[in-house]
Amino acid sequence: MSRILLTSVLATLPVVRAIERFDGVGKLPALGWNSWNAYFCDVDEAKILLAANAMVDLGFKDAGYNYVVLDDCWAVKDGRDPVTNRIMPDTAKFPDGMKGLADKVHALGLKYGIEQYDNCYPTAESLDDCVACNADPDFDRIGKINGSCTAETPQTRFFQWPETRPFCANDFPEDGVDYSTSKTAGRYNAMRDALASQNRTILYSLCNWGQNQVWTWGNETGSSWRTTNDIGFGNPDWNRVTEILNVDSFLSDYTDFWGRNDPDMLEIGNGFSPAEGGTHFGLWAIMKGPLLIGTDLTKLNAEQIGLLQNSYLLAFNQDPIIGKPAKPYKWGINADWTFNSTVPAMFWSGASSEGTIVATFSPLAEAKDLEAVWADIPELNGDKYNVVDVWTSENLGCQERSVTNNVASHDTAIYLVTGAC
Repeated sequence: MSRILLTSVLATLPVVRAIERFDGVGKLPALGWNSWNAYFCDVDEAKILLAANAMVDLGFKDAGYNYVVLDDCWAVKDGRDPVTNRIMPDTAKFPDGMKGLADKVHALGLKYGIEQYDNCYPTAESLDDCVACNADPDFDRIGKINGSCTAETPQTRFFQWPETRPFCANDFPEDGVDYSTSKTAGRYNAMRDALASQNRTILYSLCNWGQNQVWTWGNETGSSWRTTNDIGFGNPDWNRVTEILNVDSFLSDYTDFWGRNDPDMLEIGNGFSPAEGGTHFGLWAIMKGPLLIGTDLTKLNAEQIGLLQNSYLLAFNQDPIIGKPAKPYKWGINADWTFNSTVPAMFWSGASSEGTIVATFSPLAEAKDLEAVWADIPELNGDKYNVVDVWTSENLGCQERSVTNNVASHDTAIYLVTGAC
């Protein structure tokens, strides 16, 4: 993907009407837990309630985490209710049904959510003739080249579709395509309208893995939208962290109050090193995506719990005054605007009501001295600033011109830069 193409994407942001709720639901990123990365299809009522109780007992509820989400594999797969035609829960796994389980979660002062899969054999009239690809390298097996399909891209079977569908030769809107009019968008809008007709506000998160440029229309459909394929399946993959980080670094202008990019669920507790876990959570938090924990909470150690409850990062993610995320201000060893899935942008900053968050990230194989220079950071215009280390809460005092840290491989230093000194 070329620098020119990526620059043109950012220069042609559409004006999209956000969905604003009178009760504030969806204004800020969701905080919670999701079953998929922890259990996949091996899920039942007991495991959901175990997670819900752990959220309370381990302090996650007090830290702001309030959603408990049951992902896939909760429904009967071979039939519907013969009278209502509704999807039926698997009563062997969920003997009290969805409402019974929801009531138990609600009794803990938490919110309950479920996943509804929209990609298993949809009817032909709901399928687009051509699906626009995105920039996620994990989709390379279906014909993408750095975010741009070619005219020779072959037809390919996609997930559970019973027929082949070609992928678009042109990815970004300069080809004149309004993806909000696609049948893909229509399927998600149908669910939006059904949810809006209920007698309570329901948070709606979209997952179409970044297809059809969901970031250009997702804001008028739901409160968040996945930008890439899955981060993993309970086996944390560092390459997926850098690939997703790379993609989302070019889409940050689409995130604000009421709507945001979703870089996928967290893998903290599933095997990342402390450095990798800190980078994963820290950068996910400052990109202001939803933060959904995806592990068995009862197996988290004290360090992992402390990471997920870091007050500085949660305050930035949940800032009620400033909705824009942190974004790269300098790419580092690569030229600015370089699309690189293994060495994405290394220097990030973002404004908050408490100051400016600054992150220096090392995707490299070795430790490296990384200097955040005040003059390079768009939110800063002075020479001396008070600085706090976000990881340790240590007050680093008045730092003149810059702050430097020897950042270990795959680690990230994060600072809160406050008033001038």
